[in-house]
Amino acid sequence: MRALTFEPGSEGTLDVREVPDPRRGQGELLVEGLAVGICGTDRELIGAGYGWPPPGEERMVIGHESLGRVLEAPDGSAFSPGELVAGVVRRPDPAPCGACARGEFDMCRNGGYTERGIKELDGFASERWTVEAGYAVKVDRALESVGALVEPASVVAKAWEQIERIGARSWFEPRTLLVTGAGPIGLLAALLGRQRGLEVHVLDRSGPGLKSSLVEGIGATYHSGSSLAEFAEAKPDLIIECTGAGPLVIDAMTTTAAAGIVCLCGLSPGGRSHRVDAGVINRDIVLENDVVFGTVNGNLRHYRDAAAALAKADLGWLERLITRRVPLTRALEAFEPAGHDNVKTVIDLTA
Repeated sequence: MRALTFEPGSEGTLDVREVPDPRRGQGELLVEGLAVGICGTDRELIGAGYGWPPPGEERMVIGHESLGRVLEAPDGSAFSPGELVAGVVRRPDPAPCGACARGEFDMCRNGGYTERGIKELDGFASERWTVEAGYAVKVDRALESVGALVEPASVVAKAWEQIERIGARSWFEPRTLLVTGAGPIGLLAALLGRQRGLEVHVLDRSGPGLKSSLVEGIGATYHSGSSLAEFAEAKPDLIIECTGAGPLVIDAMTTTAAAGIVCLCGLSPGGRSHRVDAGVINRDIVLENDVVFGTVNGNLRHYRDAAAALAKADLGWLERLITRRVPLTRALEAFEPAGHDNVKTVIDLTA
């Protein structure tokens, strides 16, 4: 069968190759790969930023944003042939930390976890793959064209769970949300904010175009720019920061209303310095009981929440998020630069 593989730690090694067909182990599903989404993590992996192959191997299959159709399922499982599924990315540390031992493997404390397509486990960018039934999530059949969005939506679902847990420390009835960045994570964060009935604003550097249309399509307000200055007076209750841009990260910490929450979802590049008045940030956070936290990855329940949120969304809107579809035979094109209005690239594993 064909799979998209690379050699972690070495640039220029990404290639579609023939690999052995997977063998379904006890308790596993055998799945026909339908699609895999491409994100910044994948680009960092093939750029030798990080990545760890399976033990004893030099290459690994890439891809962690999965969608597939069940071919075979173990007796007594909750799955049947023909159903659509997404595979959970992370697995707990086999010598678990306290979080992993309690099923909270997305919050691993010692780094001993493994991850499909990233760390010591093959990913999902292949014509067939296997997954333990306990790490698979059903996807509504109506979502076949957009099911690869479940994984990025799981990151957002986790962010919302954490926001709501933090808010529950006191009276919590937020009205306004600001999302910085109109990439896939930002747009999905805005979608889940609208599903919660919030007034949602999205800030992105792009001018009018697809991104602004997508924001307006869910009843949110689009702002073109690279500064939070316009929000300095009418401060939002919540900010979900999805760009990783240093100035936005810093400004977000002092731009929420009192008892506001800032969720950092974007990753900032290192090696850049910014002038910061640490005293102002400290006083604002302390005196207003603000919270700033980071989040990454998702647990099994977050995948389920994500699949449910996507099933409630407008299918046409979700389909517009996927702006580029590339067949597996030309998979390397998925990693080439795209226009400023590109939102999400997906590889079709059946073509």
